Amino acid sequence: MRANGISYDTGFLAGGTSTHEPFDPDTVRRELRVIRDDLHCDAVRITGGDVTRLDLAAGAAADLGLEVWLSPFTCDLTRDELLAVLADCADVAERLRRGGASVIVLTGAELSIFTVGFLPGDTLDDRLSLMADPARLGPAIAKVPLLLNEFLARAVAVVRERFAGPVSYAAITSFEGVDWTPFDYVSVDLYRSTQVAAGFADAVRSLVAQGKPVAITEFGSATFRGAPDLGAHAAGIVVRDGVVAVGLDGDYERDEAGQAAHLVELLDLFDAAGVDTAFAYTFANYHLPHRDGPRRDLDLASYGVVTVFEDRFGVTYPDMRWEPKAAFTALAERYR
Repeated sequence: MRANGISYDTGFLAGGTSTHEPFDPDTVRRELRVIRDDLHCDAVRITGGDVTRLDLAAGAAADLGLEVWLSPFTCDLTRDELLAVLADCADVAERLRRGGASVIVLTGAELSIFTVGFLPGDTLDDRLSLMADPARLGPAIAKVPLLLNEFLARAVAVVRERFAGPVSYAAITSFEGVDWTPFDYVSVDLYRSTQVAAGFADAVRSLVAQGKPVAITEFGSATFRGAPDLGAHAAGIVVRDGVVAVGLDGDYERDEAGQAAHLVELLDLFDAAGVDTAFAYTFANYHLPHRDGPRRDLDLASYGVVTVFEDRFGVTYPDMRWEPKAAFTALAERYR
């Protein structure tokens, strides 16, 4: 592949909470340096819902010479509110581009689920409930491609008016039906679960066959035995009080080797298929820290390649409140 990457979350904002707290600029810069020097990434997808944080992290990544994929990932905004965010992100990206950085702007991520106006429901919980109801979901999904492509045409116009670099969108392949004509990259969040495993390699090859460079903007696994089989749904083992994770719904066995093997296997598959760029999901899930006790250890549900601690520093990086997992080492070796 041309570029080896990882996602870096600056904070997904939902229900008054953030998935990256505390957000410390010096720590962000340190972690991005680890991503470049120790994980051997040459690209990073900067995600989150706050433009100020996106600006800070993207600037730090650009200063390190990383290719920056600036990816606002918002929740429960209206389409017009999201267009305003995209305009601000395009201004950030253009400033970095003019400063010499390599920057790609994503006009959102998985918008049909996370943005108001594509599926019925004013809140994420409403739309997720719909996703679990096949009787209502079918008719609703049928309307998504038209609504989404109409919006993406507007979004691309807003971004290109302000930003002279490449533009894409992080899509859900199963039902969004994105028209890739106005974009420079075909970009998809793509997880291989047991349900789709049989046709997964062919699906990747079909994306590449469209003729535009392909970016896998998300792929990965949580850290318990059997998690790769669940793909993007492995975090469903988390028990929540509202939007706050408080525990797990059963007893699960830690399987760092399984998470690591899954990442490497998919990277090999992407490489063989001719994918341009891939971003492992993710560096850290700060909202899913390690806690003592099998049903309290939220890190088992984390897709991060580091284990986050609430009350202590790590050993490998004594200044960081996390410790690399086997997936960290595997990615570093593969990317090297």
